[in-house]
Amino acid sequence: MSVETAPSIRPDYDPRLTNQDLAPLEKQSWSSYNIFAFWMSDVHSVGGYVTAGSLFAFGLASWQVLVSLLVGIVIVQFFCNLVAKPSQVTGVPFPVINRAFFGVLGANVPAIIRGLIAIAWYGVQTYLASQSLIIMFLKFWPSSADLNDTRFLGLSLLGYLAFTLLWVAQAMVFWRGMEAIKRFIDWAGPAVYVVMLVLCVYLVSKAGWSNISLNLSEGKSLDFRHSVTTMLSAIALVVSYFCGPMLNFGDFSRYGKSFKAVKRGNLLGLPVNFLFFSILTVITASATVPVFGALSTDPIETVQKIDTTFAVLLGGLTFVIATVGINIVANFISPAFDFSNVSPQKISWRMGGMIAAVGSVLLTPWNWYSNPDAIHYTLGVLGALIGPLFGVLIAGYYLVAKQRVDVDALFTMSPEGKYYFHKGYNPNAIWATVVAGVFSVASVLVPKALLDLDITSYDSTWITNYSWFIGCGIGFLALLSFERRKPLIAE
Repeated sequence: MSVETAPSIRPDYDPRLTNQDLAPLEKQSWSSYNIFAFWMSDVHSVGGYVTAGSLFAFGLASWQVLVSLLVGIVIVQFFCNLVAKPSQVTGVPFPVINRAFFGVLGANVPAIIRGLIAIAWYGVQTYLASQSLIIMFLKFWPSSADLNDTRFLGLSLLGYLAFTLLWVAQAMVFWRGMEAIKRFIDWAGPAVYVVMLVLCVYLVSKAGWSNISLNLSEGKSLDFRHSVTTMLSAIALVVSYFCGPMLNFGDFSRYGKSFKAVKRGNLLGLPVNFLFFSILTVITASATVPVFGALSTDPIETVQKIDTTFAVLLGGLTFVIATVGINIVANFISPAFDFSNVSPQKISWRMGGMIAAVGSVLLTPWNWYSNPDAIHYTLGVLGALIGPLFGVLIAGYYLVAKQRVDVDALFTMSPEGKYYFHKGYNPNAIWATVVAGVFSVASVLVPKALLDLDITSYDSTWITNYSWFIGCGIGFLALLSFERRKPLIAE
């Protein structure tokens, strides 16, 4: 913990709720560029590229994909600003600010849910990055192909080697602390942009601009009505993809020197940055058709097809760095704070992150993520679990508490404490989460189950794309309803 982000721990703070990582910051020094770089690391990843490219499978034209991506990211920006303010103003991370709404002990509910989700995604992103590393191994050490043929528990020996190397590298960056992470993401995001531009220019020059068609839609052309509904689904998919880091964005906005600086960073890092990234993605994917004879929406696959040693090395390393960046900011830091919040004196920030790292291996992500539909289905489940927590947080802070938070009360276990509620839990927030969670998870599981069991022939799985919105909306309204019936937060 550096001097510039030193925490302020008062003697009367209860140790059961406090440690160096959870206490409010005394100084907040992150500029707009630091927030901008955070989002560059979050956007410029293999997962982000594949998600953007996968929208063409919906049958949308290129301009419709771009519009969907931009509208979706503007929605993300709006909600990120909402989440950013309470943590920036108070200087505390996501699990701590939730004590004001869930109770000093009840805040462990959203913390554990978010932490478990991060574990799953941490493994997936590490696995995706390891595929880039495997390409480099095979290119520069052809004899390693033998290791790639021998499989154990669903993964080759070369795969285990690549996964382990990245797992250790990420842990080393994380272990050095938040300042080291900030320095890493400050240069990682821009570095990826440079290589993305080089890749795009190279492919376009090989293909010739006249041979590039931006109409990459797959399948039949859609009429107006279906175009609108499909674009709405694509927009929802974009929001779902970012809903994880969007929920715990307070873990980063707490370091912002001002809320104005955070908002400026969000503007540059989300709609401005994402629009440019999306245009690069579309043009690069378009160029793969004339160059390779088939559409490629996977950057790893694209780099692999370029028969140039330098290109494979540069591209492979870049996508490794990009994915490491998003993994650390989205799936390492979040559980670090979340699990530390459960037992501050026994679980430090570093230990919380390592719990997530170890858990990600035990989930063997290479097995459950191999399904071609997994990216859409996983995003639906993720959104279903995160949406209710988001709705409760926003309703609690902006409408019920009216943006007033007693920071010192977040760290007391006294029964007279403002956020002790009922034995440390706010039943209104807990029940709002349960009610919203039932509906949002059902929106993901029920439509698919009805088809699989041949109960109906009507395909209603499109509802899954809106699981985050369903959970967020119901959680928001449920907390307002419960608090009006029996006020606890505003008392």
